[in-house]
Amino acid sequence: MKPPNAMQLSFHPTLAEVDAIAWNALAGEQPFVQHAFLLAMEECGCVGDSTGWQPFYATLVRGGELVAAIPLYLKQHSWGEYVFDWAWADASERAGWPYYPKLLNAIPFTPVPGRRLMAVDVSAQQILLAGVLDWARQQSLSGLHCLFPTEQERSTLEQAGLMQRTGVQFHWVNRGYKEYAEFLASLNHDKRKKVKQERKRVAQAGLRIVRKQGDQILAADWAFFYRCYTHTYRAHRSSPYLNLDFFQRLGELLGRHCLLVMAFRDEAPIAVALNLFDTERLYGRYWGALEYIPSLHFELCYHQGIEFAIERGLQIFEGGAQGEHKLARGFEAVETSSWHWLAQPQLAQAVARFLQQEGRSMACYMNELDERAPFRQTWLYRV
Repeated sequence: MKPPNAMQLSFHPTLAEVDAIAWNALAGEQPFVQHAFLLAMEECGCVGDSTGWQPFYATLVRGGELVAAIPLYLKQHSWGEYVFDWAWADASERAGWPYYPKLLNAIPFTPVPGRRLMAVDVSAQQILLAGVLDWARQQSLSGLHCLFPTEQERSTLEQAGLMQRTGVQFHWVNRGYKEYAEFLASLNHDKRKKVKQERKRVAQAGLRIVRKQGDQILAADWAFFYRCYTHTYRAHRSSPYLNLDFFQRLGELLGRHCLLVMAFRDEAPIAVALNLFDTERLYGRYWGALEYIPSLHFELCYHQGIEFAIERGLQIFEGGAQGEHKLARGFEAVETSSWHWLAQPQLAQAVARFLQQEGRSMACYMNELDERAPFRQTWLYRV
C-alpha cells in the first residue's frame, strides 16, 4: 500500500488520458497550454507518429490529485520549434551520437512564452522535472529541451542542470494608453509618420477592416483563413503544419480566445490575420492575403492588434517570432529563453561553449535593438 502522500510519475501517449479540468487548473488562462488546444492538435493529426511529433505528456499525481504536468513530445526532427538546433544535431550525428529522438517540452509550432513545468508548487515542479530527466537517461535519449518557459520556471531548470540559451522576440507593451492616439503620440516623429502613412495607404485602397471574435467567426471565415494560411506557406515554398480541421476545432472549443482581423473589398474577403488572446496578452499567430496591397500586412497584423489591446486593456501584444521591422511599429525587443540538457558529455561541453559565445553576441544585439527603440525619450521612462 502506497503512503497517502506518495508521488506517482506517469507518461501519456495522448492527453485524452489526463483529466481536462485538472490539467487546466495547472495550465492557467493562456490558450496554448489548455487541454482542448493540445488535444485538438492530436485528434486533427497535426502531431502524432507520422509527423515526427509523438505526444508523451508527463504528469505527477499525489494522493489522487494532479500536482504537476508538462506538454512533452518525442521528436524525430527539429522542425516547428523556432529554436534552432540543427547544427547541434549535425555535429552529434557526425560524431556517431544519435541526436533523434529527442525529448521536447514545448507547445508545437508556437513560439509563445508560457508555462512549461505546470505545478501546484516549486517542489512538485522539481520532482516532475527530475523524473523526466531520469526517464530520458534510462531510455538513452540525446537530451531534453524546454522552449520559452516562464521566468519563474527558469530557476528550476537551472538547478536541474539545463543550459540556458537566449533569444529575442518583439512585443508591444501597454504603458497605460487610454486610446490609440495616445500610443501614437509616444512614438518619435519618424516612426509616427511611418505608421500614419501605412494606415492611410490601406484606407485609400478602399478596404473595409472587420474584427471578429468568438461566435462571430463563422465556418466560412475559418475556411477563408485556411485558404490564406496555406497560400502564404506555399508562397514561401513550405508546407503548413496545421490543417483546417484544427482551426475549426479551435473556433469551436476556444473561440472566446480567437480574434480574426479581416480585410474586405466590397463584400469579398481578401486578407486575414489570426490572433489569440487571454486576459493579459494578445498573441499574433498567422496571416495571409490573396493579393498584394501595400501596408495591408502591417495594418492587419500590428496596427489593428495594438488598437484591440488598448481597447481591451491587455498588457502585452506578442508579435510572433523574429521581425526587426516590428520595431518601427511600436514593438520592443525582449529576451526569451530555452533550456537544454544533453546526455552526451562531450556534446554538452561543446554546446556550453557555443552558448557562452552566442550569449555575448545576443547581449550586444539586444543593446543595438534598444538603441533603435521607436519611442520619444520622454516616454521611455514612464514605467
